[in-house]
Amino acid sequence: MELTNTAYIRELLERHGFRFSKSLGQNFLTAAWVPEDIAAAGVPEEDLGVLEVGPGIGCLTRELSKRAEKVVSIELDRALKPILAETLADCPNVEIVYGDALKLDLAALAEDKLGGLKKAVCANLPYNVTSPLLTAFIEADCFDTITVMIQREVARRICAGSGCADYGAFGIFVQWHMEAELLFDVPPSCFMPQPKVTSSVIRLKRRGRPPAQAEDEGLLFRIVRAAFNQRRKTLVNALSSQLGKVTKEQAERAIANCGFDTRIRGEALDIGGFAKISDEIGRIVQADL
Repeated sequence: MELTNTAYIRELLERHGFRFSKSLGQNFLTAAWVPEDIAAAGVPEEDLGVLEVGPGIGCLTRELSKRAEKVVSIELDRALKPILAETLADCPNVEIVYGDALKLDLAALAEDKLGGLKKAVCANLPYNVTSPLLTAFIEADCFDTITVMIQREVARRICAGSGCADYGAFGIFVQWHMEAELLFDVPPSCFMPQPKVTSSVIRLKRRGRPPAQAEDEGLLFRIVRAAFNQRRKTLVNALSSQLGKVTKEQAERAIANCGFDTRIRGEALDIGGFAKISDEIGRIVQADL
């Protein structure tokens, strides 16, 4: 069974009357090395329980089943049910759950289906729900690693550091919780139908603790979002215009007290810098009440 062979894929889909859905972001892999390399990166040890989202016709799922103790794959499109029943018939350690991953309690699902196994995510994610899915995986707080193929542009943003054009609020959120590593790119020619953009595979490893200390994580991320919602503005102006209880004078004082130029923009601050300013703003606002 060659699930990345284009002739076989066409025959399989035609036999089951399947039609691609643009709204679901369906692009099936046609290069065998891609699912092999993703699975090798995402399942480095055999005793893992793996969660996959969007199995397609099952080419990555089969590779995961060879390496993991158990694979639970969530699929939204029920039109793929008879296809997956055929392509995964000889994979007894795979269970397909039909539903919307964004509406499921992923932590409860992982506990129910994967039990006491060490848990990981490994998937080829639909481009249109990449950020909310990654957020859900991270907030489930039960996956040691998350290895996913996503749009290259998003992968660059997730892995970017301060001072880079790709640096932004979502990347900081991910890096606060996970160590992010860009593994390899996958060209459009490796898919059917071919997307208009290049894909990248990244691996996220859960941190034992955040890369910096912050007294109020909620305030920290409000500051981060404010900084990048208006990234062309100085941080002082961005914070004073978007954080209702913070005046321009308070923002200037906090930034100066942390040793930064009051003309600095958010994109120039690393995560530790944001944490310092967050703590200082919290102290100043509280003292001024």
